[in-house]
Amino acid sequence: MTQTWHDLGNTAGLSGLYLKAASKRKISGDSLPHYGLRCGIDVDERNLDAYRKLCLFTHDGRLPPTYPHVMAFALQMQLLTAKDFPFPLLGLVHLGNRIRVLRPLGGISRLRFAVSVDNLQPHEKGATFDLRTDAEDGLGLIWSETSRMLCRGMKLEGEVPEVTPAEPLKMSELTRWYADTDIGRHYAKVCGDYNPIHLSAMSAKLFGFPQAIAHGMWSKAMAMAHLRGHLPRSGYQVAVDFHKPVRLPSEVILDCSAEAPSGQFQLSGHGGLVHMTGDWQPA
Repeated sequence: MTQTWHDLGNTAGLSGLYLKAASKRKISGDSLPHYGLRCGIDVDERNLDAYRKLCLFTHDGRLPPTYPHVMAFALQMQLLTAKDFPFPLLGLVHLGNRIRVLRPLGGISRLRFAVSVDNLQPHEKGATFDLRTDAEDGLGLIWSETSRMLCRGMKLEGEVPEVTPAEPLKMSELTRWYADTDIGRHYAKVCGDYNPIHLSAMSAKLFGFPQAIAHGMWSKAMAMAHLRGHLPRSGYQVAVDFHKPVRLPSEVILDCSAEAPSGQFQLSGHGGLVHMTGDWQPA
C-alpha cells in the first residue's frame, strides 16, 4: 500500500502524549496505520550538550550518531499514541535498533524527520513491527533508524521468521562502566523517555521488574561513544539486539572485535549475562 504522510508544523507536548499512552492498556486491532508523520525539528544546543555529557560523546562539531533518535522521540510517540495505532505504547518491548549514518552529521541546526511503522510479523511471544525514522537536511537523506518492537500477547497468523545469528568473532574487553541507580532518571530528563520501568524500583515493579532497568538506547549510545575510534565519519550502520536488561545499579563490560571496515561488540554483565550484541559495517 502506498505510504501517505501527515505534515506537522511542530510535535505535540510530551506530557499530553504520556497521558494518552497511560490511557491505553489493550490491543485494539491487528493492522498498522498506513501513514507516517513528518516534521522539521531544530537542534536544541543545551539539550545536545547535556546528552553528550550523559553518554560520553566528545564535542567534535558533529551530532552524536544516536542523537537524532532523541530529536525524533516526541514525533515517534505521537505516531505510537495515535487513536488508530493498535498497540498500547507502555506494553511495547524494544528488541533491536539499527542506525545508518549516510553523511557526516556536522554543521546541522535543523533536520526534517519522517516517522512510520511497517513490517508487522508474528513472533513467539506476540507480534513485531518496525518503527522507521528518516532524517533529511537540505541535501536529502542523511540519517535513518529502524527500531524493532514487540507487542506481547498479539496473535498473528503465519510462521515466525527464523533469525540466523552472525558468526561471533573473537572479542576482547574495550572498557567497562558503572550504571548507577539514577541513570534512568538522568536519561529521561535529557531524552524525554519517562517509561516507568527505567525510573525507580518502585515504578518498575508495577510492570514486573524487580529493579529499574537502563534504557536500551542509553546502552547503545554509551557503546557507540566508546567505539568512536573504530567508526568512520559516515557511510556506516550500527545494529544491535537487546537481550537481558541492565538492572540498576550494575557494572557492565563492553567487548569488541574490529576488522575494518566492520566489527562486532557485546555488552555484558558479570557472570556471563549478555545485555546487548551488535555490529557495525558499511551502510
